[in-house]
Amino acid sequence: MSDPPKRAEEASSGGWWRRFADRLATGRKAYVADLQELLGRPALDEQFFEDLEGTLLSADVGAATTERTLRRLRAEAASAHLRSPTDALHYLKQAFLQEMQRMDRSLRLDGQPAVVLVVGVNGSGKTTTVAKLAHLLGQSGRRPLIAAADTYRAAAIDQLKLWGERAETPVIAHQPGSDPGAVAYDAIQAARARGSDVVLVDTAGRLHTRVDLMDELRKIQRVIQRHDPAAPQEVLAVLDAHIGQNSAQQVKHFGDAVRLTGLVVTKMDGSARAGVVLSIEEDLQVPTKLVGIGESLDDLNFFDPARYLDALLGL
Repeated sequence: MSDPPKRAEEASSGGWWRRFADRLATGRKAYVADLQELLGRPALDEQFFEDLEGTLLSADVGAATTERTLRRLRAEAASAHLRSPTDALHYLKQAFLQEMQRMDRSLRLDGQPAVVLVVGVNGSGKTTTVAKLAHLLGQSGRRPLIAAADTYRAAAIDQLKLWGERAETPVIAHQPGSDPGAVAYDAIQAARARGSDVVLVDTAGRLHTRVDLMDELRKIQRVIQRHDPAAPQEVLAVLDAHIGQNSAQQVKHFGDAVRLTGLVVTKMDGSARAGVVLSIEEDLQVPTKLVGIGESLDDLNFFDPARYLDALLGL
């Protein structure tokens, strides 16, 4: 299923993305100034391309993406399709957009109920993201329900219950230390009984070095698939934008346990290098489907590549 129409229409109005651009303003100030200086260059010479490469890398766009894009820029300049730095930078934006539009960023929520498994390392903002996603889906006309399957930390259960109240979303929880798979099972049963159409399953924050927790993740998936062999419809990995490439390296290991379908990049603010989305997608080959900028319920939104690039490049 594609993004819920009502909410997608609200997102396209630009209000949320204006806030997004404002949050990035501090972090992007240096490289945007460099881009503006490049716009004033008289010619597309070798120095221009070298300086553009440094600017993109400083924005954390990533080495592979930068190299491939510059190769296209040089070829276009050599064929005289680009005549000025202004032409080149606008071509750059369109090249990034074309690259990002190749990925399907819609949320697949066609189960009865649809199940969304949310994974991530401790400190990534995973638990709060679950509640924000519940709020976002509720605003779209969905009827979400949350499963507090991070049973390893009592604080995580209490935190999710509190956020669930704020999001006006029911939370199914067991006692700390109980079986996470049983929580997911009961949540799906409760969703069917109550008419909820989406179950968001929070899971324990983990690293690939915790083999027991990765095995537990596989078990949760098996339990979910007893209800629906096609479930979970989405497996979303939450990444902290501040950590950037290191966060991507951690998340790679989740793919060994469960097939990731999308990324949620959180904490995109002035202290994060805004190009991190491009580099993470290049590294993981998984689409960003949601992006977060703060701690309030309204600080999560469906990812829009065009709006993101507007905020990133300021062109």
